[in-house]
Amino acid sequence: MATGQEVRQAAWSVLGAVLQEHRLLAEVLADSAGALAPLSPPERARAQRLALATLRQMQRADRLLGPHLRRMPPAPVMNALRLALVEIHAEGAPAHGAVNAAVTLLRRDKATGRYAGLANAVLRKAGQAPGWDTLPPQSLPGWLRKPLITAWGKASVTAIEAIQAAAPPLDLTPKDPAQAAALAEALGAEALPTGSLRLSAPGQVSALTGYSEGAWWVQDAAAALPALLLAPQPGEHVADLCAAPGGKTLQLAAAGARVEAVDISAARMARVTENLARCGLTARTHVADALSWQPQAPLDAVLLDAPCSATGTIRRHPDLPFVKDGTELDTLVALQARLIDRALTLLRPGGRLVFCTCSLLPEEGEAQITAALARHPGLAVLPAEAPGIAPDWRSSEGGLRIRPDHWADRGGIDGFYMAVLARAAPVP
Repeated sequence: MATGQEVRQAAWSVLGAVLQEHRLLAEVLADSAGALAPLSPPERARAQRLALATLRQMQRADRLLGPHLRRMPPAPVMNALRLALVEIHAEGAPAHGAVNAAVTLLRRDKATGRYAGLANAVLRKAGQAPGWDTLPPQSLPGWLRKPLITAWGKASVTAIEAIQAAAPPLDLTPKDPAQAAALAEALGAEALPTGSLRLSAPGQVSALTGYSEGAWWVQDAAAALPALLLAPQPGEHVADLCAAPGGKTLQLAAAGARVEAVDISAARMARVTENLARCGLTARTHVADALSWQPQAPLDAVLLDAPCSATGTIRRHPDLPFVKDGTELDTLVALQARLIDRALTLLRPGGRLVFCTCSLLPEEGEAQITAALARHPGLAVLPAEAPGIAPDWRSSEGGLRIRPDHWADRGGIDGFYMAVLARAAPVP
């Protein structure tokens, strides 16, 4: 069993991978030779929580550290200081323990050992500094903040940042909606208006009631909505394009549809297969490019969760602002348009397409639908209907725009855009 110091060491290594090497946290966590690999599942979870909390609170930590630093120390040293302050101020750890732990971390490495004295002096002062909770929350990076202010206004962006500063609750999608109330009671979960269940302090996911029986799967409430908009009927032939990790595939299969799950990544598709097996559901899985995959017959419906900037998921993935810089946006927007065009060719006359992205940027949402309608005469936006949809989620072109500051009193929700499209059926 690892010690608390080894857990901190792992969290420190994760911070270095994200902030210095600019690696996505998902990649770091999946590294079989990485710092988290030797830890037990609870220890891994603890190290991950520490790293995530530090990424969410980094600017607050830097504000407290600033008055006590004549110059910025090397990045690994700065990360150790940030980690300690977040432990003290956000996690409630005893100051002396967190300070001593940071000093020990720095002394383990020859390159950082000479900063141990500095860390001890600075942290003893900053660790006692008042006002942590009154400091502004972590700001979005400029490349993202400016267009979001243009799109949604400064007050909304400030509210989004406030939501993203806190660890999000855990949302679950019940396999059988008829059992949602009983499952919520067994889990001590809140039943959300859209049908998802929300846990504020879930603990170890695999130990929760119903996990081993496949009674639910982890899926943010916003991510569960596109499949509800598609409303597959029993026996309908549908495709989930860009399907991994599989939450929407599971929803479609649970509704009784004949599902084709398509994803270009073999590793990610393996997760879809595992989730299907745990939940006792069936779908045909295809490791293929959605731009070239072809079903054996025209489909009744397609769900396209297109690759995007993922800017709506920063509350759960606070590493994204430190790894991405917006330079990939034009490429993603072009790919999304190609995927929409391709998905439409897979449908039978009168078939429907749900397009969605976990992005906050209009060019990856509203603008895509407007452009698709211009490219495809006869294409129409169908009403977006599902339980629990709030009036202020509806956008002018007929889709749904969900922002993290929606449901702020419940802990927020991922940012998403989604719309239902259909070609007019030919007149007999």
